[in-house]
This record gives sequence, C-alpha cells and structure tokens, in this order.
Amino acid sequence: MASPSPTGLLRRGEGMHSASFLSSWKRILLLRETSSLVMLFLVIIVFFSIAPLFLSKENVGVILEIIPELGIVALGITMLMIAGEFDLSVGSVFAFCPIMMALFMTWGMHPVLAVVAALFVGIALGALNGLVTLVFGIPSFITTLGSMLIWRGGVLLITGGWPPPFPTQMSTTILVGKIGILRASLFWFVVVTFLLWFILERTDFGNWMFATGGNQVAARAMGIDVRKVKLANFMLCAFLAGFAGIIQSFRLQTTLPSMGNGLEMEAIAATVIGGTSLGGGVGTLIGTVVGSFLIRIIDNGLIMARAPSYWFRVFIGIATILAVILNTFVRERAKKLRC
Repeated sequence: MASPSPTGLLRRGEGMHSASFLSSWKRILLLRETSSLVMLFLVIIVFFSIAPLFLSKENVGVILEIIPELGIVALGITMLMIAGEFDLSVGSVFAFCPIMMALFMTWGMHPVLAVVAALFVGIALGALNGLVTLVFGIPSFITTLGSMLIWRGGVLLITGGWPPPFPTQMSTTILVGKIGILRASLFWFVVVTFLLWFILERTDFGNWMFATGGNQVAARAMGIDVRKVKLANFMLCAFLAGFAGIIQSFRLQTTLPSMGNGLEMEAIAATVIGGTSLGGGVGTLIGTVVGSFLIRIIDNGLIMARAPSYWFRVFIGIATILAVILNTFVRERAKKLRC
C-alpha cells in the first residue's frame, strides 16, 4: 500500500485545522452572551473616544459601585424568567425592604436582626406574588403589576414621602465598605452570581427550572412540582431585590422612598440583553451580568459625555432591541455553519 504523500498530509492537516476553527466559531456563535459582549465592547470604545476620562480609575470605581445594585436584582429576574414567570414589583420591593429595616431599628430592634427581618419581609412579598399567581391562575405580569403599585404606595403611606432616619449606630462596612476603588457590594454581587450559577447549572433544581420554563406539561410528566419551582423563584427574586435595596441604602446612608423607581425595567432589560428568553426555559446568568454592566456603562457614559439625562431611556431601549436582533442573527448564522 502506498504511503500518503506529504502534500496529501498537508491538505488533510489544513482541513482538520479548518474544521477545528469552524467548530470553535460555532461554539462562540451559539453562546447567548456573544451579542451582549460585542455591544459592551462597542459601547466602551464609543464612550472612551468621546470622553477619554471615561476609563479613568476614578470613573471606573464609580461604575463598579452602582453595578451590584442593578445586577443582583437582574439575577433574580433571570432565575424567575427561566422558570417561565415575571416580576414587575422588584423596584418597589427594592424600596420597601430598606424602609422596613429602618423602621425596625427605630422601634428598638438590633441592627442585624432588623436587616434579617427586612429580608424576610422581601421573601414574604415574593411568596405572596407567587401564591396569587399560582393559586388563582393570574398571569404573573398582572399580579406583579398590581403588587408593584401596592408596595410603592405602601412605602409612601409609611413614610409620608419623607425618608425615615437612617440609624447611625449601624456599621455599613460589611456590605459597602471600600477596598481601594472597589466596594464590598461588588464582592457580594460576585458571590450571589456564583451561587445562582451553581444552582442553575449544577443542581437538579436548576434542571427543574429549565424544564418548568420550557414546557410545563412535560415537566409535570417527569414528576417535577412546577408550582413549588415557580414559588421558590418568586421568593428568591423578591429576596434579592430587597437585599440590593439594603445595599443601596447602606451606600447612600439613607432610605429614600423613591429608591428603585424604574429599576424593574432596567433589570428586565439587562436580563433580555444578556440572552434570557421572555418565553421561559432559556437564560444565562453570565449574560445578565454583562447586560447589567452594559446598562450602567451607558448611564455613566452619557453623563461623562454631558448628554441630557432623558437619552438614557432611549439608549437602553435601543440596546434591548439590538440585543434581541443580534441574538437572532447570531443563532441563525450558527445554524447555517452547522449545516
């Protein structure tokens, strides 16, 4: 038998290299984070070209201070959307829990217990959203739209529109203490992201979430308690919203009744930009982290560029639509490469 010629071996090697390149390219295209990462880098380049101080050490520190407060809320929204539900009340819960924390402390409760109690209030609000949605069969969009108004109105009723006194005896270091240009809140964001990623990608409960959001009938046929999965995620989502609200109140050293206004739309935008499907069953926490960075960078970049504040909403709307379009385009390209 004749041995293969050097030319044949070379061509075969080239073919293997080409196939390996195409395989790697397909894997990149199939990542749901791809489009949001591309947008993030483009936005950074644009703002840096307009305002070179955008990437200064001081400004990067400012951006990293405010990202966790949006990102933690968006992570909760992502988990709930993967399970096939929705929560529009997170902005109101974001304000309600810190207000309750401050009230608990003015009533003489120990600061640590007040924080824990406020977080349990958040869990209770999430459980109420879930129970109303699941027991009465109301779409979660409607349920949480109503609760958004109720909790926001409750904040105004409790405070009369004025912030309650923030307790000066409580140390805020553990949640928002500064470490160079960073705050402790960024490390909490990283910890929450890792824990939720582990639950979603490495546990049975994560598989149940994807199954529940993707096809409830099939999930029930596999023995998954769909109602419990959804209820747990409603509670988790509200808990994280309350936790993020407490972080912001610690950073600002006050509990403003207006905290979290419009935050629900920003959190949902970050989730969708990151590649999570509104239909449920599909989502990525890393994409949500990228989406949160993108939104806060746009916010900060517009300020650095001295653009009018109302442009922020315009740019977030454009970014959300572009992210969905890019996700669709990228996945179509990946399918063609697969063929």
